Amino acid sequence: MEPPPLPTKKRFPWIFYWIVLALIILVALAPLGSVVTCGVIANAHGCHVDEGSVHPCIINGKDYGQLLYTLGVAGWLMLVTLPAGVFAFMIWLIVLVFHRASWRRRFSS
Repeated sequence: MEPPPLPTKKRFPWIFYWIVLALIILVALAPLGSVVTCGVIANAHGCHVDEGSVHPCIINGKDYGQLLYTLGVAGWLMLVTLPAGVFAFMIWLIVLVFHRASWRRRFSS
């Protein structure tokens, strides 16, 4: 009769948690990227952008005023994505702490 196999030391799945955290951060800060892109393009071409109205912005013979306006106004989505990101981060952290604690109890020798 053979002895039971020794348990192998399993590693905690950190990569999954890092990927989820990166996704939370990317979604929460996505509107910021939109505003920064709008500002960089507008400043590079001397255009005026505000959330009050669309202003013409001619780049290589084409008007990009509406696109820049949309990119700039999309920054208001941060009113939703930042609090949602903070909430998702807190849930992520709680799940991580409990998972890590149960992992240690299960695999500690």
